[in-house]
Amino acid sequence: MSRSMKKSGITVVFYFIFTLLAAVIFLPIWVLFIASFKPGSDLLQYGLNLDLNVSRMNLDNYILLFSGQHEYWRWFFNSITLTVITVLGTLLISSFVGYGFAAYDFKGKKFLFILVLLILSIPLEVVMLPLYKQISSWRLLDSYTAIVLPFLAHASTIFFFRQYLLSIPRSLMEAGRIDGATEYGIFYRLIVPLMKPAFSAMAILNGMNAWNNYLWPLLVIRSSDKYPLTLGLNTLINPYGDNYSLLIVGSVFSVIPIFLLFVAFQKYFIEGMMAGAVKG
Repeated sequence: MSRSMKKSGITVVFYFIFTLLAAVIFLPIWVLFIASFKPGSDLLQYGLNLDLNVSRMNLDNYILLFSGQHEYWRWFFNSITLTVITVLGTLLISSFVGYGFAAYDFKGKKFLFILVLLILSIPLEVVMLPLYKQISSWRLLDSYTAIVLPFLAHASTIFFFRQYLLSIPRSLMEAGRIDGATEYGIFYRLIVPLMKPAFSAMAILNGMNAWNNYLWPLLVIRSSDKYPLTLGLNTLINPYGDNYSLLIVGSVFSVIPIFLLFVAFQKYFIEGMMAGAVKG
């Protein structure tokens, strides 16, 4: 068998595997989309399934979503606000820290970076109680600040930015200093334009984390009008009643912002992930 035939065979196998994986990933979304056209009672009786019974499908759930009396859109825009603030704040602060680790030599640098690596290995559940006590002592409970503040200096984002910035030669920064640029000017005018792929990759990952955040808001938010979408949808199912119709169609719409986020930044996503992974 010739080498070209072997390569073609391997390519076909890879296409088959990735097509199968794509189908497995897409199937739950398709099931959810179908369920959004069925009455909530069907979900309670038959569960989620691939049954395309057109006679049972209608637009009632979507009419309820856009014209019914509920707090869904308040929760939706709460999540939009929290996600935007979290992503922008995390990218700004974490890029500063990552730039400091990559561009400067200072006393205690290695020790501090080891601390960042240690934080990467600690799950939220381990530090949740002391973090909650700290937020409580600052009287920030039941506020958006309590949700956003603890995660602005994100360890994994700092690590990624540091790895990415190591690929940028220091001679570029020295040239900026020779031209009279300040340290902030070097960062904003020279470094930030080169970091577009890294910013895009981290915007997607941090946006997904912020949008899907459930456990921490559950601890610190009390008022229903401040609920993000993850908490709001959860309240639709309780021991005293349920609203599966709104839950299903609301879940469908909850996918749209993350999809749009990926579409907006996917041009640089793979480039940024690869560059941050191979350096350092």
